Amino acid sequence: MIAQTGTDPSNISAIQSALHSGDNEQALTLIHTQLQAWPKDVRLWTLEGIALSHLGRDREALVAYNKALAISPGYLAALEGAAELEYKAGSARAVPLLNRILKLRPDEPTVHAMLAALSYKKHDCAAAVEHFQKSGPVLSSQPAALQEYGACLMDLQKPDEALPVFEQILTLMPSDPHARYNLAVAQFTAQHSADALNTLQPLLEASAPDPDVLDLASAAYEETGDTPRAVNLLRQAIVASPRKVKYYVDFAALSYKHESFQVGVEMIDAGLTQLPKAAPLYIARGILYIQMGQLEKGQSDFESANRLDPGQASAAVAEGLAQMQSSNLDQALKTVATELKAHPSDAFLHYLKAEIISQGGPAVGTADFNEAVKAASRAVQLQPDFPLARNVLGNLYLQSGQNEKAIEQCRAVLRENPTDQIAVYHLLLALRKINDPRGEVPGLVKRLAELRLQSQQQEASANRYKLYIQSEQAPDAAAPPKQ
Repeated sequence: MIAQTGTDPSNISAIQSALHSGDNEQALTLIHTQLQAWPKDVRLWTLEGIALSHLGRDREALVAYNKALAISPGYLAALEGAAELEYKAGSARAVPLLNRILKLRPDEPTVHAMLAALSYKKHDCAAAVEHFQKSGPVLSSQPAALQEYGACLMDLQKPDEALPVFEQILTLMPSDPHARYNLAVAQFTAQHSADALNTLQPLLEASAPDPDVLDLASAAYEETGDTPRAVNLLRQAIVASPRKVKYYVDFAALSYKHESFQVGVEMIDAGLTQLPKAAPLYIARGILYIQMGQLEKGQSDFESANRLDPGQASAAVAEGLAQMQSSNLDQALKTVATELKAHPSDAFLHYLKAEIISQGGPAVGTADFNEAVKAASRAVQLQPDFPLARNVLGNLYLQSGQNEKAIEQCRAVLRENPTDQIAVYHLLLALRKINDPRGEVPGLVKRLAELRLQSQQQEASANRYKLYIQSEQAPDAAAPPKQ
């Protein structure tokens, strides 16, 4: 439908003058007079929407804008007015309006910023990032929008791209501890641990540092090789917040890495006095017990975790791993099979099933062997970037003489992680079996030797520092819960 635009330009000018001077009621009076003569004039309906919006009568303004758009769907001023009101109300109806504006003005930064915010609210970070990147200067002065942008980049596993965003937030809000902490998280995730520690330093110098700051700094110090300081800060976090499960689990992981299993057990024991129903603590302690050769205690902890939180597969996975390590493969397989009924799309459980069957040494072509191939294939299908599953599948293909398929799995792993020793070794074997058509074997032999040497050096470095429990720093079992 073609809009009528026969209203005298002088009347339009009078209405605009009233709007500019803030006399919205006078503007409405003039508009209504003209609408009686020109009810299809898109400009009049749009100006009514503007006047009503200025008066805070948003619902009536939206009706006016929609009448304008019914007359002329591409009328930019009406599109912008309606989109702004829908956006202000948090309505999803803003999205198609904003997209229609972009068709007319593809590089409009404000529209991109609004679409970015709406995409973020829908947890569509891929779309949000695309629009944030086109927001230009509109974004640079808005910390809240920058925070959403940075959060989405982190969610998309792009910490390097998130770094300048969080740096900008800290520049805008230099005294905000959350801005500083978030930048440090991005730096640590991007493997810039030294930078993260520099960023955290003012927060660490506070009279009572936030426990999350202590926990993050602990992880960063560990990455820089300063394990003593990492341990000290993590103890401080636990003392400051003795009812936070994550800190105990992080301490257990640190103990595991440095083969200080008993120290980890003692800290988890302290945690369980505060959090006796925390399933993750039982899982963490069970893993440590298994490494100490105390299989019954480990099994008991896994069972406790499963009773406390039967809805998660983590306890069953840990239990299956423990049973596998103790060569109780039949029971391990039963545990995993039971859990697969409840979690049929869990890639790790399918991998674990394949691993357990493989450790039993089934003959090629048997039902068990074929079941292992099926489970490993399913794990890879569910999670293509799963090197453990691909390595098991590659080994099964290697055993059955399907060398080309084995090579395919090995190369897929090495594309993601060139230092995966298992994939290098399997690739070397598979290429030998097909007479190494491209002459890769000598280079792979050298590469494998170098990787083994590096892993030995890393192991020696990790084991250089042993942890020792300090009972006076462990959380007091009688301490009141932190409010």
